[in-house]
Amino acid sequence: MTKLTIEMVSDPVCPWCWLGLRRIQSAIALVPEVEVELLFRPFELDPNIPEGGVNYRDYMAKKFGPETEDSRWVAMREALVQYGQEEDIPYNFSELHHRPNSFDAHRLIRWAQGQDKGAEAKEALFSAYFEHARDIGDHDVLCDIAEEIGLEREIVEKLLLSDADVDTVREEEKLFQQMGISGVPTYIAMRRIAVQGAESAEKLAKFIKASAEQMPQQRSYG
Repeated sequence: MTKLTIEMVSDPVCPWCWLGLRRIQSAIALVPEVEVELLFRPFELDPNIPEGGVNYRDYMAKKFGPETEDSRWVAMREALVQYGQEEDIPYNFSELHHRPNSFDAHRLIRWAQGQDKGAEAKEALFSAYFEHARDIGDHDVLCDIAEEIGLEREIVEKLLLSDADVDTVREEEKLFQQMGISGVPTYIAMRRIAVQGAESAEKLAKFIKASAEQMPQQRSYG
C-alpha cells in the first residue's frame, strides 16, 4: 500500500476549513489503496486579533460590509449552511458574537496531534466555535476541549500558561506563508503538490491518487 503524508493548513475559526476537514476525510475513504497520514498545520486568518478577541459582528461588518440581505457576508453564510447540511455540519452563525484569537487553539492542535488526536482536536474546536459559539481563545474552554478528547487537562492548562511551542507554531505559520499559502484550507502532499479550497471529496480523492502516483516506488526484495 502506498503511504502518503498530506498536510492540511487551516484555522479553527475558518468555517470553510470545517467543510474542508470533512471532505478530505471522505476523500481519504474513497482511496483505500493509499494510506494517508493527515497532519494539521497552523494558519491564522487574522493574527492581529487581540488575545481577548473582538466582537464578531462588528469585525465581520468591517471586513465584508454591513449585514444586509444582498451582502457578501450573508451570501457566504447561506452557502456555508447549505454545504454544511450536505456534510452534516451544523453551522450556527446566528449565535456567534465573539471572534477569538486562534493562536492558542493551534497550540492545542499541535499537542493533540502528538498523541494521534489531531483530527479529534480539529473537529472538537470547529464544533465548539461554529456549533456552540464557545470562545476557543479562552484557556478554560481549550482545557475543556482537551479533556473532552482525552488529553490531560492539568498538563494542557500548564502548557497554555507557559510559552510552550509558541515559537514553533510561529515558525510553522511563517514557513507556509513563505510557501505562498494565503488562504485556507490548503492541502499539501509531500511538500510539493498543493490544492487550495474546500474542494469536493471526489476532487480531493483525485488529488490523493495523483500525489501517490508521483511518489518514488518502493522496491520489493524477495
